[in-house]
Amino acid sequence: MTAPRVLIVGGGIIGLATAYQLTQTYPDAEPVVLEKEDAVGRHQTGRNSGVLHAGLYYKPGSVKARLAVSGIRAMTAFCQRYGIPHEICGKLVVATTDEEVPRLRTLLERGTENGLHGLRWLSADEAREIEPAVRAVAAVHVPEEGIVDYRRVAETLAACVAEAGGRVVCNARVTALRQSARGWVAETTAGAFEGDRLINCAGLQSDRIAAMAGARQDVRIVGFRGEYYRLRPDRQHLVRNLIYPTPDPAFPFLGVHFTRQIKGGIEAGPNAVLALAREGYGRSRFEPLDAASALVFPGLWRFIARYPGVCVAELRRSWSRRLFAAALARLVPDITPADLIAGGVGIRAQAMRSDGSLVEDFHFVTQPGAVHVINAPSPGATASLAIGCHIVDQLRHESLRRTDRDS
Repeated sequence: MTAPRVLIVGGGIIGLATAYQLTQTYPDAEPVVLEKEDAVGRHQTGRNSGVLHAGLYYKPGSVKARLAVSGIRAMTAFCQRYGIPHEICGKLVVATTDEEVPRLRTLLERGTENGLHGLRWLSADEAREIEPAVRAVAAVHVPEEGIVDYRRVAETLAACVAEAGGRVVCNARVTALRQSARGWVAETTAGAFEGDRLINCAGLQSDRIAAMAGARQDVRIVGFRGEYYRLRPDRQHLVRNLIYPTPDPAFPFLGVHFTRQIKGGIEAGPNAVLALAREGYGRSRFEPLDAASALVFPGLWRFIARYPGVCVAELRRSWSRRLFAAALARLVPDITPADLIAGGVGIRAQAMRSDGSLVEDFHFVTQPGAVHVINAPSPGATASLAIGCHIVDQLRHESLRRTDRDS
């Protein structure tokens, strides 16, 4: 089968992983990745916590569950092949109260159904053997999870794509998309590019790129800023690896947690606060177009009405180191405000429906000759190689259908 000429919008880890998988499936493929920044992996890819997620949390049978489980194994193999520092160090998910224990048991059952290996139910004493400073009435140990530097992964993927004959074009912000007799034309700040197929992996801008291509969609990207702290060097002994809370069904996001970093140090967070600039990482950053996109969207106000207490609490925590430390102390009681040093900031591209509900699963929108990745937050980075395979399979099946129609 002839390799399709593919334009990929977005040089984050999912766009690059898709280009890489194209070159693995079609040796003569020459995908072109269009990235608006001056280097790859500048947004969600390079600003997340660096965790290799094994698929514990996700609804069995969902695309997210399936691609997370296969994705961590593919990502680990890729890191081993190319010498990218990573470590499968394991994670502890803890119940800090008796009320959380049934939810933790459900999580264990879900992870088992999703195909995770080696999950263990732990007593409080067994949990403290793994994380001596943790508060827990029970815990689940997830041995397959780990840590990695995703920006390094993205840079390696870009190098692999280039070596295989593809192109990664930076400083190429897409300004217009149009269909042509041969496929698609992307007008960019680096010139015009043409391809048979279009793949939109633009993350925080994915809904806008889809709209530019004329795709019908029923969701909007709403950015949530996640702020991190780091533990002072003399307090890093309080956390050995990864400590996560039992998810609260009354809270739309996971909650703050502890993550050991592959380059050293312990990161704590993130929270989740509405971002009034999709790519503005300062607390006071404001972009009129982004703010208007969020504030005129009925789904956002319905989301706030559904979770008013959570929204207020997250906003207060954003401005208060004391409240942030108090949330972390639920997991590790010895944590104090003085232990925290300001860390990084990321923005999560979260697809939201007009009724205010969050899109929980990975969400793809298709149109003739195009695939749009509209929702791929955590574990999107871990699952990126599996997502790339999923997209390539969609392109291959479309090509086969076209061949059958033409014959």
